[in-house]
Amino acid sequence: MHTLERALAIAQELAEGWTFKTETSRPEPNRLDIALASPADLVPFVVGLRVQRLGYLAAITGLDLGPEKGELELLYHFCPGPAVITLRVRLPREGAQVDSLTAIIPSAEASERELAEMFGVRIEGLRAPEHLYLPDDWPDRTYPLRKDFESVGQA
Repeated sequence: MHTLERALAIAQELAEGWTFKTETSRPEPNRLDIALASPADLVPFVVGLRVQRLGYLAAITGLDLGPEKGELELLYHFCPGPAVITLRVRLPREGAQVDSLTAIIPSAEASERELAEMFGVRIEGLRAPEHLYLPDDWPDRTYPLRKDFESVGQA
C-alpha cells in the first residue's frame, strides 16, 4: 500500500511522463486531478494506474458543462488509501463516446450504464447497455442529468 504522498507522486509522474498531453493539478493536499487530452487515453491510463496499484475505482461522475459550452466532462475517481486521483475526460455533448473500463475493472459497469442513460454518453464495449434506472419506455435522447433537460410530459 502506498502512502498518500507516494501514491500522488507516482500518479503525477505517470501523467507527466505520458506519451500524450495531460494537465495535472492539486486542488487539495490529498487530491490529484489529471486532465486527459483525449478520450482514447482513458483505458491505457487506467491500465497504468492499475499496474502501479494506485487504488480502486471509487466512482465515475458525469458533469454537463451546458449547451452553451457543448461539452460533457467525465471524472473517474481512484482512491489509493486517503488519496484521490481523478481522471478528467472532456467529450462533446453531441456524439459523446468513451471506451468501457469493464475489461479492466468489471465493477465499472453500473457507473458506465448510468452515464449512458443519464447523460447520453455512448460507452463502447459495454456488455449490458439497457437502462439501469429509467423505465424501459423512457423517451430516446432524453437525458435527465443534462442541464437542458425538461421533465417528460412538461410543455
